Amino acid sequence: MQQLLIIGYVWIEKTTGAGNRMLQLLNVFKNENYTITFATPAQKTENSLNLSKLGVQEQSIELNSSSFDDFVKELQPDIVLFDRFMMEEQFGWRVAEHCPKALRVLDTEDLHFLRKTRHQQLKKGKQFSTKALLKSDEAKREIAAILRCDMSLIISTYEIQLLKEVFKIDEALLYHLPFLLDKIDTEAIQNWKSFEEREHFVFVGNFFHAPNVDAVLQLKAIWKTIRRKLPEAELHIYGAYATQQIQQLHKSKEGFIVKGFAEDALEVVKKARVVLAPIRFGAGIKGKLTEAMECGTPSVTTSMGSEGMHANLPWNGFIENDLEEFVSKAIELYTYDILWKKSQLKGITIINSIYNKERLVTSFMSRLNEIQDNLDTHRTQNFLGSLLQHQTLQATKFMSKWIEEKNKS
Repeated sequence: MQQLLIIGYVWIEKTTGAGNRMLQLLNVFKNENYTITFATPAQKTENSLNLSKLGVQEQSIELNSSSFDDFVKELQPDIVLFDRFMMEEQFGWRVAEHCPKALRVLDTEDLHFLRKTRHQQLKKGKQFSTKALLKSDEAKREIAAILRCDMSLIISTYEIQLLKEVFKIDEALLYHLPFLLDKIDTEAIQNWKSFEEREHFVFVGNFFHAPNVDAVLQLKAIWKTIRRKLPEAELHIYGAYATQQIQQLHKSKEGFIVKGFAEDALEVVKKARVVLAPIRFGAGIKGKLTEAMECGTPSVTTSMGSEGMHANLPWNGFIENDLEEFVSKAIELYTYDILWKKSQLKGITIINSIYNKERLVTSFMSRLNEIQDNLDTHRTQNFLGSLLQHQTLQATKFMSKWIEEKNKS
């Protein structure tokens, strides 16, 4: 029985796309009979899941502490999965030093440097370009983490292309692994509410995530126009950690209703007629939009929202960047049942073609085992990675030891 250690950035929550992604990975390895330990330096929140109920060992760890060395030496994992590049920066050198034979896997979640650069460009009123990425310190850090690892899981086809073409990363180090979802079968479809049984628009998103805050502000700006055409319709805003800025947007008389945390996001989306997501910046792929498809709920989003999500397949609704067109398509989709039903079918095709869990897991485990079986050769061929590993191990090691000694005094 192989041992997997996941080093988490935070404790897993079902309220976030990253949390759901990590749950999917946990289930993959559980089904492959791995013994799993989830370790993180973060504090638990009221939304943190009890992983021990899932048969996963929980472990709190400290930053800049040799106590982690003792822990990982005793555990001797076969695979270490870093949840986002910041965890690889903190703990990667320790894993390399004390468990050199462990396969090191980075789950990027999304490319953080891409999301942050796009946000900065948007705030400056500039058009996004890949040249800005090449100047980003965050990009240098994240790319370095990818190079130091044996395998990096990339969630979006756009990001795979970016890493290969702009940053010249060897594709042997990259693995495209989107969300792992069940096929939508006839039984699931039969349980969906019909067009007539559904009502209202919905947006679901965690408000720790800046693109979600921005998207809701966009919705507030266009809602009066939609409401004028559809006076009975409401827009329901769901999401954990709603800020005061978001809460103040609540106007029940205008049909703009901030609901807050949703115990079950899928149940909320299943009752709605249309999902709205005017996303202006970000990275990765959007869980709110795959959830819409899983629930048979058409959506209107932007090219940024749909990026890397649907290959060449038609969207389950509309992709519009112009706000006037966005409003027009939202009204159209909400009003016409034939258009709505056709859009719903497109979502089924996307989920079953691109996010088919059974097919994706088989290929992923095959690649994982292939790298494990040929780890020395794989690492020899990654010279830049070994160079960075050597330099980072020395620099980070002594910085961390200095911090540890400083903390003792």
